[in-house]
Amino acid sequence: MTLISPACRDALQHWLETRSALAGQAENTIAAYRGDVTDFIAFMTDHHGGPQGLGALARIGVPDMRAWMARTRADGTGARSLARKLSAVKSFYRWLAEREGFEPTAVLSTRAPKFQKKLPRPLAEEAARAMIDTVELQSAKPWVAARDMAVVTLLYGCGLRISEALALSGRDAPLPATLRIRGKGGKERLVPVIPAARDAVDTYLHLCPWPQEVNGPLFLGVRGGPLNARSIQAVVARARMQLGLPSTATPHAMRHSFATHLLEAGGDLRAIQELLGHASLSTTQAYTAVNTAHLMDVYNRTHPKA
Repeated sequence: MTLISPACRDALQHWLETRSALAGQAENTIAAYRGDVTDFIAFMTDHHGGPQGLGALARIGVPDMRAWMARTRADGTGARSLARKLSAVKSFYRWLAEREGFEPTAVLSTRAPKFQKKLPRPLAEEAARAMIDTVELQSAKPWVAARDMAVVTLLYGCGLRISEALALSGRDAPLPATLRIRGKGGKERLVPVIPAARDAVDTYLHLCPWPQEVNGPLFLGVRGGPLNARSIQAVVARARMQLGLPSTATPHAMRHSFATHLLEAGGDLRAIQELLGHASLSTTQAYTAVNTAHLMDVYNRTHPKA
């Protein structure tokens, strides 16, 4: 196993702690950063023949970066994943260069490989409704069926991420007209709760055999512990097979469908951005890029022509 110098390890830990404290990065994101930057430093350690301190990192040049990218691709890493790794390395280097006082141009000027962005695959309105109804049929236990239906209804009816739905606690019940959701990076947003979602959660709570605790999770597993996201992913997978839907019909696709159907109904893109909790409007546009034809139809019907 490649050894990384204590100075490099300490610097990486300090940077991760800074990201966690100041940027509010999620634990999964921090773990991914740790892995990506550790792999990068480990490669450079081997590349230069043994553990070296921070000075060696400051001297990394364009040939070193090309060698790292070539090795990473040769190991089977795709263009999208390599771009993510490079982004993490650049972020670390910006921080390190400012702290240590060196010029990080060789690293920061490295271009990420081009890749085709995958557009989301929202479900048609009829398919989204059928998914919710079919999810309810997957369990012989009425309370589990009601639970699963409630979670998927929140994904489609309120545009929640599955992690956000499962992060709701007993204090959120009964659901209010508006939920305060803490999303990625600790960003908070207000989300209106449609009556169908409130009713679905109420039904689940009425049938759930486990006591609800104010500080405990709202959605519980069959043994009374926190509900795992994999359980919802599995029940959606069974439902989509019964409905003959493609593999892209996932829990996250219900969130995509929420955004797409709002746009098709005339919703404002910036308002949808706020509801989804996207930091960038371009991210919201990616959700709705499949609706170009609809947007052009609205434009042609409503734009005041000279």
